[in-house]
Amino acid sequence: MTYLSVTEMTSGFREGRLSPVEVTDDVLGRIERADKAVNAYILVDADQARASARESERRWRAGEPRGQFDGVPVSVKDILLMRGLPTRRGSRTTDPGAISQQDAPSVARLREQGAVLIGKTTTPELGWKGVTDSPLTGVTRNPWDPSRTPGGSSGGASASVAFGMPPLALGTDGGGSVRIPGSFTGVFAHKPTYGRVPHYPASPFGTLAHVGPVTWSVRDAALLLDVISQPDSRDWSALPPPGQSLGELQPRAEGLRIAFSPTLGFASVDDEVAEIVARAAAVFTDLGAHVEEKDPGFGDPAGQFHVLWFAGAAKSIEAIGPGQRAEMDPGLVEISEQGERYSAIDYLTATARRMELGQIMGRFHEDYDLLLTPTMPIPAFEAGAEVPAGWPAPRWTSWTPFTYPFNMTQQPAASVPCGFTAAGLPVGLQVVGPRHGDAQVLAACLAFEEAHPWQARTPPFPS
Repeated sequence: MTYLSVTEMTSGFREGRLSPVEVTDDVLGRIERADKAVNAYILVDADQARASARESERRWRAGEPRGQFDGVPVSVKDILLMRGLPTRRGSRTTDPGAISQQDAPSVARLREQGAVLIGKTTTPELGWKGVTDSPLTGVTRNPWDPSRTPGGSSGGASASVAFGMPPLALGTDGGGSVRIPGSFTGVFAHKPTYGRVPHYPASPFGTLAHVGPVTWSVRDAALLLDVISQPDSRDWSALPPPGQSLGELQPRAEGLRIAFSPTLGFASVDDEVAEIVARAAAVFTDLGAHVEEKDPGFGDPAGQFHVLWFAGAAKSIEAIGPGQRAEMDPGLVEISEQGERYSAIDYLTATARRMELGQIMGRFHEDYDLLLTPTMPIPAFEAGAEVPAGWPAPRWTSWTPFTYPFNMTQQPAASVPCGFTAAGLPVGLQVVGPRHGDAQVLAACLAFEEAHPWQARTPPFPS
């Protein structure tokens, strides 16, 4: 029952073939056996998870489930509040005794549905980088090869999904943080349009930060989005709920106008990754889409992203004194100190460039329904490092050129597994849609998943 879909689980619960208690015990057993190999969790709330599963079982037996996620296990990234547990954010500067009295909006919606919340997954300190290691939790590793990184900052979430412990997770994405690990660990990850999923407390990284699902299938991500997109008054910038049920979407690729940009016009891509992604893009031609190679027409916005991101990092640690900073990730402290030196003019200039980028993409999507790119230009590299050995640049943004631009534009973007390198490492295809085009992105990903299923190949489970 490890990789059962939401529909398979709830059908089993309804028919009495499966029990939420059995499914939860299976997930907890897998965590106990495998998490030592990957370090995906900082906190596993086994007692509460089992209690929630027993309550769900009683509701299903009475024919009174709370919703479509009743009894379904989900993990939660340790950036999001979860009632009854501390939120450590990968930082020794946080208080382990500060128990949250409320849930983040996405967590609250799942709890209302009767979902079984398994625990909190690891993150780099304050979610600042595209790999997952921190002074608090150490190094999180890739289920396909534990010597490699799972990516980040939702690396614990993606590792938990890849090992089926459980196959659904909540993550966050400020510059690629669900898509990077989605690509590196061979799972599906979707960054929704900004505001589609309410977010509270507001991120210090501002409107770059999104909440999104990491799952073993596209349909499960769509079902999860249906639930977590529901309103929450604590987020003043949230969008109204989508007008259609994303979970009821049908696969669609035929007739779509799709641009395939292998480099965005400025990125360097590993030859093996480029070949795998090009084959994946060709699948859409086979499905009846009109695919042509076309770059969107913008240069690398890394400099502007750094101003926005580093200023957010500075805000995130502004109350932390020199003594505690000495216990923090040196890279986070370094970019925060750089962020402190930016002026308001610097920030507004970067914001203006961000607006121009959004306008470019708005015009681009007048001609193209979707944009395809590699999710990552390289396969997963050694765990515990911000950049690969011998890499010419020091920061994580130097190897994530395909992800952070679409946080700046607030567009929906997904990473769908599309193949493996000769070394057995997953590769992801990024599918980008216009703002508010989440349904279009997910429908296209569903079509690709049906034509190119990946679920039969799973990472080797520790003995």
